[in-house]
Amino acid sequence: MIFDPNISYIRGSKTYSIMAERKIVTRAPLLQFYKAHSIEAGCDEAGRGPLAGPLYAAAVILPPNFSLPMLNDSKKLSEKSRNILRKIIEREALSWGVGVVSVEEITEINILNGAILAMHRALEKLNIEPEHIIVDGPHFKQYRSTPHSAIVDGDSKYASIAAASILAKTHRDQYMVELAEQYPGYGWEKNKGYPTKEHREAIARLGVAPHHRTSFKLGL
Repeated sequence: MIFDPNISYIRGSKTYSIMAERKIVTRAPLLQFYKAHSIEAGCDEAGRGPLAGPLYAAAVILPPNFSLPMLNDSKKLSEKSRNILRKIIEREALSWGVGVVSVEEITEINILNGAILAMHRALEKLNIEPEHIIVDGPHFKQYRSTPHSAIVDGDSKYASIAAASILAKTHRDQYMVELAEQYPGYGWEKNKGYPTKEHREAIARLGVAPHHRTSFKLGL
């Protein structure tokens, strides 16, 4: 499906404007496929840097000729735009999946291996078997017998990786907001577990919570 950036789209009882971001500049559209004429899954993770919370990753298979003007690396979009795009991606993707790696697993296998494991778990959730996998960044490990390509800055080059980055980020953010209700005072509803000054000050004041990554440097 091709989306016109100048109109709004109805999803359920709500209407979403694709032009929620007025500051977006004109740029070349993201590339559709790394390997043409293949069923290709894009993968990305979210949450490598935070001091608290699990790692999330997503895998997305987009339909041919999918075009979404605002689609970009999730880090370059506002929270509002990410949430709008999440709904469209989840509705229009041929298949998508989200994988999670716990704080305990991060401590056991380290953050890099945790990110790769989260992507593998996301791929396992797909209900379509990909013929090729593209991943953001230089590191990946073989998934089953499926060929893969690791692409530096892939989330700003390929549509399916950008879509995966948005799903991983929004699903993780949603979880951290829910977790903040159980552990108030750390500001996870705002900082999502990232090492802000306020978060580190809260750790010094309140102590370490069960969802903090004790293998990371938590102090001020």
